[in-house]
Amino acid sequence: MAAVDEALADLAAEGDDLDVLLAGLDPEQWQTPTPSPGWTVAHQVGHLAASDEFTVTAVRDPGAYAARQAEFAADFEGAMDVAAARNAAAVPGELLATWRAGRAAVISALASVPAGQRVPWVVVPLSPAAVATTRLMELVGHGQDIRDAVGARWTPTDRIRHVAWLGIRTRDFAMANSGLVAPAEEFRVELTAPSGKLWSWGPEDAAQRVTGPAADFCLLVTRRRHRADLALRAEGADADGWLDVAQAYAGPPSAGRQPGQFAAAG
Repeated sequence: MAAVDEALADLAAEGDDLDVLLAGLDPEQWQTPTPSPGWTVAHQVGHLAASDEFTVTAVRDPGAYAARQAEFAADFEGAMDVAAARNAAAVPGELLATWRAGRAAVISALASVPAGQRVPWVVVPLSPAAVATTRLMELVGHGQDIRDAVGARWTPTDRIRHVAWLGIRTRDFAMANSGLVAPAEEFRVELTAPSGKLWSWGPEDAAQRVTGPAADFCLLVTRRRHRADLALRAEGADADGWLDVAQAYAGPPSAGRQPGQFAAAG
């Protein structure tokens, strides 16, 4: 299976899992506060819907995307809040339908990108498979916010390999974003998948490494759990420093969660 086809299939399946949860919520639960200050469940879904629209624009209308990107660059947090609030004002049924349509549009748009062509993105143009991975990462992160709000437990699958890969690829960005200097050498990262498989990246003989459950790593790089509550181990000062600031998404450094705020994986 081509990388983009696999990423899009996993993106669709991860969205379907969250859709099942959302479809079962009553109107009051959509107004439940989530761990993101000022955001309810509706805001979380509103943000996902706005981000999907942004993604489709990047593929279909790069000029309009560039204009929107400039808006976000001027006030990243403010622009996100406005977009989320605008969509959250809809009644839950309408918001759910909007999000569903947006999810489908993202998959259709990314599947239509010719082989070898890249999509304009926040920092640099990305392959459609990489863009799909960023969307899956958002589902994991914001899906966890929603689950935390309504008391649901996340059941991770091996689809999170994409998110783990993104978390590793963004190492240098995350460190620089927090004022750290990333080393020239790669780290060795070994993660245990939900299926029990061992996933690994980087040289086997690397002096610095990170090991632990893949689900914990994904919760870390989406900043949905504090490092102290996760079973991740770092060997080496730089690897240790990275785990303190790891962040797989664009934007300023995130404070994330407080130690002990939530159980490790759900």
